[in-house]
Amino acid sequence: MAIDYQSLAVRGVQALSPYQPGKPIEELARELGLNPAEIIKLASNENPLGPSEKALSAARQALSELCLYPDGNGFNLKQALSKRLNVGMDQITLGNGSNDVLEVITRCFADADSEVVFSQYAFAVYPLVTQAIGARGVSVPAREWGHDLDAMAVAVTDRTRLVFVANPNNPTGTVHTADAIEAFLKKIPENVLVVLDEAYCEYLTGDQYPDGVELLARFPNLIVCRTFSKAWGLAALRVGYSISSPAIADILNRVRQPFNVDTVALSAATAVLEDEDYLQRSRDVNTAGLRQLQEAFDRMGLSYIPSAGNFVAVEVGEQAMGVYQSLLAHGVIVRPIGGYGMPRHLRVSVGLPEENERFIDALAQALAASGLSD
Repeated sequence: MAIDYQSLAVRGVQALSPYQPGKPIEELARELGLNPAEIIKLASNENPLGPSEKALSAARQALSELCLYPDGNGFNLKQALSKRLNVGMDQITLGNGSNDVLEVITRCFADADSEVVFSQYAFAVYPLVTQAIGARGVSVPAREWGHDLDAMAVAVTDRTRLVFVANPNNPTGTVHTADAIEAFLKKIPENVLVVLDEAYCEYLTGDQYPDGVELLARFPNLIVCRTFSKAWGLAALRVGYSISSPAIADILNRVRQPFNVDTVALSAATAVLEDEDYLQRSRDVNTAGLRQLQEAFDRMGLSYIPSAGNFVAVEVGEQAMGVYQSLLAHGVIVRPIGGYGMPRHLRVSVGLPEENERFIDALAQALAASGLSD
């Protein structure tokens, strides 16, 4: 008799669907017989500049230590982050990407008897990790595609243990000001932890936006999560981290897997923190690319969500999947976001100027083929 192994999984896992990442270049090349070198990927919010030379040099040097376990405490990276952020090393928790840290936080502080609050149209990992541990996810309806912070505060109950806030938010690109985030934090009870996910914070400019690290001293129930995958250009190496009170970090580090960040990743991340020129170029390319994409959408008469990240969600109508498939045939990979409850939108990451232009041309052809252009 065949065993139904799905029935043996814990209840929260049984109903999960796997996270769907952006389609890899190699997969599209195989499927459509395209030349991989001619495909552009604007699907996963990656840095179009390629990695920093300082990060590459450090990574190469670290290869000679592949036979050794990495530093389980990540001392050098923590020391570099401590200096840059002006926080104690005992406030930092490292992860195999920020997704790893988000999961560790959820496992540490929520269970089947608790609730986790997040916004509609927010990062898919929040409901995924919540459901996996059997907690009840509370999805608060969005306001103008972004977090309705007032409604999220109202949604907190005696059973709430965690609240996830992405600022800027993926996949919509919406962002809240420093005043709005601080006003929200003041409404949350001290025994409820707020996770401020700042994966795209390096792209923000201007003092109207919050720096979550600066809020930690006034809000001890706050955990700030960041990543090296976006502006720092190290997505393949999977390095994320959180900053919190030492007491919270101590709990997270009890559950964090040993050696969860490898030697090459630790070395490259430590080195890239010294490459301010790379970070500024990342910002400059992103600012120009956002302008290039959004101006093109304006010319095409397409509605889009103004973004503070390194991507834009553009509305292409009921035939969004058809437009997506047409773009694939042109060797351009973007991200359909129907899984986020946005079936009429596609999310396009900012590329280099020539990549953005190729996407714009391919989109115009796709819309014309679908009968959606003027």
